[in-house]
Amino acid sequence: MVYFQRREKTIAAESIVREILVNVTPRETRIALLENGQLMEVRFEREERVVGNIYKGIVQNVLPGMDAAFVNIGLERNAFLYVGDIIPEASEGEEAPASLKRAELRKRNIGELLKIGQEILVQVIKAPRGTKGARVTTRLTLPGRYVVLMPEGSHLGISRKIEDRAERERLRQIGQKLHPPGFGLILRTEAEGKTEKEIKQDIDYLTELWETIRQRAQAVDAPALVHRDASLLYRVLRDIFSAEVARLWIDDPEEYEKVHEVLRLIAPSLRSRVMLYDKPTPLFEYFNVEKEMERLMRRKVWLKSGGYITIDETEAFTAIDVNTGKFTGKTSLADTILKTNLEAVEEIGRQLRLRDIGGIIVIDFIDMARRSDHRQVMQALQRVLKRDRARFRIGRISSLGLVELTRKRTGESVTEGLSRPCPICHGRGRIPSPETVSLWIERELSSRAQKEHAEAFLIEAHPDAIEHLVGEDGTNIEMLEHALECALFARARPEMPIEEYRIQPGTLEGLKRQYLPYRPLQVVECQLKRSSLDEEGKVAWTADGYLLLWESEAPTQPTNKVKLSEVRRSFAFAEPVLTTTPITKSEVV
Repeated sequence: MVYFQRREKTIAAESIVREILVNVTPRETRIALLENGQLMEVRFEREERVVGNIYKGIVQNVLPGMDAAFVNIGLERNAFLYVGDIIPEASEGEEAPASLKRAELRKRNIGELLKIGQEILVQVIKAPRGTKGARVTTRLTLPGRYVVLMPEGSHLGISRKIEDRAERERLRQIGQKLHPPGFGLILRTEAEGKTEKEIKQDIDYLTELWETIRQRAQAVDAPALVHRDASLLYRVLRDIFSAEVARLWIDDPEEYEKVHEVLRLIAPSLRSRVMLYDKPTPLFEYFNVEKEMERLMRRKVWLKSGGYITIDETEAFTAIDVNTGKFTGKTSLADTILKTNLEAVEEIGRQLRLRDIGGIIVIDFIDMARRSDHRQVMQALQRVLKRDRARFRIGRISSLGLVELTRKRTGESVTEGLSRPCPICHGRGRIPSPETVSLWIERELSSRAQKEHAEAFLIEAHPDAIEHLVGEDGTNIEMLEHALECALFARARPEMPIEEYRIQPGTLEGLKRQYLPYRPLQVVECQLKRSSLDEEGKVAWTADGYLLLWESEAPTQPTNKVKLSEVRRSFAFAEPVLTTTPITKSEVV
């Protein structure tokens, strides 16, 4: 199959107004990129991110048959290190051959490069996914605003997106002048038009950062984290926020001040484009992004004409099918098919970016009889994919109407991050994760609290979603009550599907009388169930869905009774009651 390699080219002909939205809550940061008002990309950060982190690891196993090794870096599963991602150590007085081509690196014997028990410095390039551990490399990179610094080698490169020959030559001369000895250096697209002083400040910062990393690596015992990559918001400021972005809206005053401080150092000219959003309507709701977010996990995506595409993600690849649906056309069948395929191309390009789908992608277009239609669809697909910042390769359309392409993958897609395998169909489908549902509940509560001004709300949902809403030791729901300035009563309903929930307003006293019949020191009957927050732990629930958290340690043996020590609206702290402890009937509820 013949492949077309992506040409890195700025699409100046298209007039695109870009805006970035930053929604910050205590449990989650969400960032959306809009192009002409339409949602094109979304990123979210909930837990610790590992891609970009640098670890001091220990080689656990060397597998010559796979040309790879497994490295313990302190995560749940060992990381995978391929022979082509290993820079061999240099002999004394020599430079490590980081400039070797990957084809040459693959031919080496991994057994000669690594030994079991050896300590090495690695960087995560792909996050753990499914049953696979992280993929790592010894080719360390430190990205800055204008340059990427590589602690090994001497290579000097310039981004291919910079096409002006005079500008490339100017940057090459600056790079040669500022190139720190013993480092590789790449000048990024954002370096275009920047002064020598600005580029030097970026290089100086990164060289100081590397020295800090090197000293920490010498001081810690493996396995250990020696450098954590920047937060999602900082990475967006570093990699996406540029002169091509008209506005960056942020709804948190504290983060707004931090953004201004960061931009003062890395891009002072962009500070005027940062806007604090302080309207009563939530940011994502105001820009009509919330509804788009809700559609992210749907398999079927409708087109304006009445046609639709279906997206099926598997561990090996993603299949996208194009259908005419309700669209019947007005001229001929061939024209109807062509119009549907062209409309699908636009939506497919958007969905790949929006869901951040990576790996192998197969698109099943509707069969076209005319070769001219084939060419038109392929040209449209290439044009749409050039707007994507991720690398891709695209093949020719086959006689069966199939197109294969690859898009660079760094971790799980957005839909994988928001959902989990369905336990009923054993993973053939996906359902929202409990954490995702709990965040849906938080956002709806925030919206309704401002509009309804109720004293209190009753929240009913699946036990796993309620546990995430309450949070470890009840911290999440108490922070939410403080932020909304109203009382919340969360109750589990095991019969409800994970994606469903109910929110009902009420008075504080009314909900208290109906849903809080408990008092301190009371002994209540309960049922132990697996914890959604801690897979190895258990939590207790009363028959009416009241959550019971352990005052000290969880019970080591089965029990169906606990004594309440502290009673709150959505949960209580409790101690397990041993069966040998005498209990009077008046104590038990």
